[in-house]
Amino acid sequence: MKRPTRLYLARHGQVQGYDQFPVYGHTDVELTEVGLLQMEHLADRLRLAELHAIYSSDLKRTVTGARLVGRNHDVPLTALPQLREVYFGDWEGTSFREIRVNFPELLTRRETDLVSFEPPGGGESIGKLAERVMACFGEILEKHAEKNLLLVAHGAVNRVILCNALGLPLSRMFNLQQDYGCLNIIDYFPDRTLVRLVNG
Repeated sequence: MKRPTRLYLARHGQVQGYDQFPVYGHTDVELTEVGLLQMEHLADRLRLAELHAIYSSDLKRTVTGARLVGRNHDVPLTALPQLREVYFGDWEGTSFREIRVNFPELLTRRETDLVSFEPPGGGESIGKLAERVMACFGEILEKHAEKNLLLVAHGAVNRVILCNALGLPLSRMFNLQQDYGCLNIIDYFPDRTLVRLVNG
């Protein structure tokens, strides 16, 4: 029996302005001191794990976390723009509170049609995010078959991967919690997928 491809899937640590419920998407922001500690804690948790490759999006909040974990592992870090958070268009850099006040009808449309709704200003739908992420992630899995991988990504990106692994529709992605600095573990066998940990 072939050994599985194991994915350690993490979310980046707490970000600057987190308490305002920010809509950052592709906006590049730094981690807070707490966020750095969360990634240090993750690095300690994975210190003895055998990793063969580390991936992240190319945004600072994920690259920083991936580098912190990677200090304990002599493996390459690859940062890819295809693994970025969903792009929010004109809503980038605002907060959900502001959107609720200024765009109540659009927010209602998003809540009733999460998968296909596109934010104004060229924003990305969850469906398009999933296509982008899973195309890239599929190539990563194929390249590292039967190896152990760390991916440090974003809340929506992680939920897309988890929905795929669990066989859940994307419309239920926000039924899955993804805290700052959390860890998920997924084993990919040739004939099945085993989700070992969610939001740990």
